Amino acid sequence: MNLEKILAISGKPGLYLLKVQTRSGFVAESLADGKKITVNLKSNVSLLSEISVYTYEGEQPLAEIMKKIAAKESNGPAISHKSDNATLAAYFKEILADYDEERVYPSDIKKILNWYNMIQAKGLVVDEVVAEENVVAETPSDTEAEAVAETQKK
Repeated sequence: MNLEKILAISGKPGLYLLKVQTRSGFVAESLADGKKITVNLKSNVSLLSEISVYTYEGEQPLAEIMKKIAAKESNGPAISHKSDNATLAAYFKEILADYDEERVYPSDIKKILNWYNMIQAKGLVVDEVVAEENVVAETPSDTEAEAVAETQKK
């Protein structure tokens, strides 16, 4: 899952897609309503690709967790982030069995599931799976490569 250009902006609800960088900041588009906003460099902005979740063995990148959720849900929506804390913790335990329960709070789990559902609703989860399949389909097999090499020799 490519989270390189997806942003969380402190003080603003939802997620944003990075569109253009400017001298004084950047322009971002809301995933919720498509409105574009300008964000200055003083704003607290987090790239989703830079976020990790604590586990007992280290940290797990958010992209990997989102891939696990997508695999569990067959690229469909996850459970609602508005579920009770016990349900959310049990669901997250299925996704990431060794997450550090003392350092990962229910609010963190809610945020991750909310973000996943936003990204999934925009079709960004499916796009990567399709893109990966296209790359595999476009890569010629060894026998095809050998056949091309043989015709070029003649």
